[in-house]
Amino acid sequence: MKNGRHIAEFYGVGVMLAMVGGFLDAYTYISRDHVFANAQTGNMVLLAVNIREGSWLKVFLYLMPILSFMLGVLIVETVKSKFNEHPKIHWHRVVIGVELVVLTAVGFIPSGTLNTLANILVSFTCAMQVEAFRKMDGKPFATTMCTGNLRSGTDNLFQYLKTKDRQKLSNALQYYGIILCFIGGAAIGALLTDLLSTKAVFIALIGLFAALFILRTDDDKLGK
Repeated sequence: MKNGRHIAEFYGVGVMLAMVGGFLDAYTYISRDHVFANAQTGNMVLLAVNIREGSWLKVFLYLMPILSFMLGVLIVETVKSKFNEHPKIHWHRVVIGVELVVLTAVGFIPSGTLNTLANILVSFTCAMQVEAFRKMDGKPFATTMCTGNLRSGTDNLFQYLKTKDRQKLSNALQYYGIILCFIGGAAIGALLTDLLSTKAVFIALIGLFAALFILRTDDDKLGK
């Protein structure tokens, strides 16, 4: 804890993870059969469309990431329940560590018939990330999707225009900043995926290592 907040809530961590979230969405959409790693709402819509059309192979294609996302949430909650009060094990770092291992494995999965497996694994890691990192400076936010951040940012902007409370403006700018980081990550992901194809996922590891470094640095300062 630092200034009443956990280091996992710090803005720098959110920036790194938002860029990774955008990167992975662009990566799976471009190189892995146009499936979204993070946007399960989009996958659900496409699932319904393909059920209507009787395209059962595509139904399977969109169903598996959804189920994998659910599994990721369950596993994070299990890890949190076991290590939340542990004096030596930082459970947020455990989550990022698992992400690093899984995404490294994804980079070695060839494009083609195994794309569904890659999407399952990426959706799994995105679920872990969004479930583990749910607050920024005490405010709810998401690192792998933007709809909630856009709503919260605009609500705070309205409150600022109404009350002239500068804290509301600061909140709005933080939310919009995270959205811009997500978009930036997606742009970088699209560019690098065009260049590197399925191997581009290795670049996303840089953002995760940066977030892990921030978490580790805080522990060092506190002498843990």
